[in-house]
Amino acid sequence: MKKEILVVGIDGGATKTAAVLADGSGAILARSVSGPSNFQIIGTEEAGKAILKAVKECCAAAGRKVNNLDAVVAGLTGAGREDDQNRMAEALMKNAAGRNLLLKNVRVVSDALIALEGAFRGAPGVILIAGTGSIALGRKSDGSVVRAGGWGRIIGDEGSGYAIGRAGMAAVCRHLDGRGRITSLTGMVASTFGLSTQEDIIRRVYREGLDLASIAPLVFQSAREGDSVCSAILRDAAADLVDHVRAVLRQMDITDGRARLAFAGGLLTGGDVFPEILRSHLAEQFPTMMIHEPELSPAEGAALMAVNLLSTTTTSRSI
Repeated sequence: MKKEILVVGIDGGATKTAAVLADGSGAILARSVSGPSNFQIIGTEEAGKAILKAVKECCAAAGRKVNNLDAVVAGLTGAGREDDQNRMAEALMKNAAGRNLLLKNVRVVSDALIALEGAFRGAPGVILIAGTGSIALGRKSDGSVVRAGGWGRIIGDEGSGYAIGRAGMAAVCRHLDGRGRITSLTGMVASTFGLSTQEDIIRRVYREGLDLASIAPLVFQSAREGDSVCSAILRDAAADLVDHVRAVLRQMDITDGRARLAFAGGLLTGGDVFPEILRSHLAEQFPTMMIHEPELSPAEGAALMAVNLLSTTTTSRSI
């Protein structure tokens, strides 16, 4: 009897790790969710434990054995660089070996790449991702992938939750100084975070490390209620994300905007006001662009990559 092909796709981030078990045709056999696996924050050992837990639970749910897996592809937050990918893959296999488990054909990639893979089932298209950070990826007709953004919060991530939160807090500071327009966000920040004076804000931001992305939901709320300052912040953020798409289209040699686009990330997949503002900007700039719902989830995209990996390698490990 022909051996059953089994693969696992992983979507791992700062809050959870989603896994899917699939057969050689891509049919999903089981799903599981475990804890966070952002190795840039919790380290490769802890991230490896979370990933392996998700793999084991997937296999157990389908009555399969981990040692019978043919490939594992893990798309992880913070895994955009080759040395980090290698480091995390080594940690995952070491974690498995310590439990007398063998993982074959392990590959670690960025979470953005598996989102792109899943969105169009490996076909050409563009995915725009905006959560705490921001990035856009595009797959060309020859299969190559191009990107714009993904530079991180200090020198990039325009249009992201962090950038929106930072802009919101800056608007509050200008309001308090009397050098900026009045915004209802000032009162919201005071009531939600207890920050109403310069001393409070500086201490919380610079000494206590307030995550500025946590201000973004208040910017959305204020904009929904008609605040002009916060509405302008969201329009600027949407324009920044349109610039991401424009840069990717340029690299794909698409001059007329005729491309398929999908959204991913918490800022763009929720029911808030921001996705509608972004859609309006995109329609104005690229009237021929087609916006699609992703065909597969990122974890399913990772499983699809794992199936494809088997067709291109016969080695016991691919990183």
